[in-house]
Amino acid sequence: MDEKDYYEVLGVSKDATPEDIKKAYRKLAMKYHPDKNPGNKQAEVKFKEISNAYEILSDPEKKQAYDQRGMEGVHDTGFQGFTSNDDIFSHFSDIFGDISFGMRETGPEQGDDLKYNLTIPFMDAVLGAEKQIQVQRIENCATCRGTGAKPGTNPATCTECNGRGFVSQGAKRMAEIFNVTTQCKRCGGKGKIIANPCPNCAGKGMISALRTISVKIPPGSDTGTVLRLAGLGEAGTNGGPPGDLYVVLQVQQHPTFERKGRDVIYQLPVKYTQAILGTEVKVPTLKGNAMLKIPRGTQSNQTFRLRGQGIPDASGQVGDELVKVTIAVPQNLTPREEELLKELDKISQGK
Repeated sequence: MDEKDYYEVLGVSKDATPEDIKKAYRKLAMKYHPDKNPGNKQAEVKFKEISNAYEILSDPEKKQAYDQRGMEGVHDTGFQGFTSNDDIFSHFSDIFGDISFGMRETGPEQGDDLKYNLTIPFMDAVLGAEKQIQVQRIENCATCRGTGAKPGTNPATCTECNGRGFVSQGAKRMAEIFNVTTQCKRCGGKGKIIANPCPNCAGKGMISALRTISVKIPPGSDTGTVLRLAGLGEAGTNGGPPGDLYVVLQVQQHPTFERKGRDVIYQLPVKYTQAILGTEVKVPTLKGNAMLKIPRGTQSNQTFRLRGQGIPDASGQVGDELVKVTIAVPQNLTPREEELLKELDKISQGK
């Protein structure tokens, strides 16, 4: 049995409850069960993989051993992994006792959700922007409108299953364990036969297409912000609704500003004479330049606040800009400068 992250295999977190683990397994087992994927070797491998994951994570002893020492710990419990579907069927009969495989094939099913990682500039994140992304997705064929039949023709009801998509026959042992009805082999569980397939989608009713989608970046977005675009995922089957598209933002660093919540930090270098005598300087902000008064005797690392010059959040509140002063000490002095500084040092002795 290969070394895998079985939490990732089932799509659950390490603190998932036993009910969460069971629910995740049931969902995946329905998707990859051999009755629903006849002849599909990849689905068969996946079915064994999720079953191994469930056997480990649903058993407290095996789960503890796995969390502590990985597969080495699991092997010490005596579990070496399932090698056949027969073992899986008999071992988990209680989980599938109320499931009838194949019956859901003719019903509407929602399409899969999609995830897109989008990297954006700092200013687009804090001020808001609109971006165009390209997403490859499965969608209904426009030529046949998802029916799979050539325009001008219609799918015919399957006479083998009378349009139900399943037939009440199959292996007796399987029926007893799972209380299942078998998917109709003639129509593949669709309940319809397509005599004249659509030339665009070859009778599948769906195509893979690259689409350009507009994404609005709300002001105040940050790395990790997830934007849900409802209905822009993959198409549903049998009239089911489409899935959603989730855009996950990654914000680039800015060469000038540093973000801290709603506030931005700006490092302002000033001459030592400006810090001593005081001055007024022009400071860049997210929306342009602003004037900042530097009082006499300003110290290095002293921070000044420009209110309302920060980042907005979802509630409409706006942070501030924190201007942190750094005093620039000259490294090369002219003879006259050095003379004046020595005179100043002499005058300030004892002060």
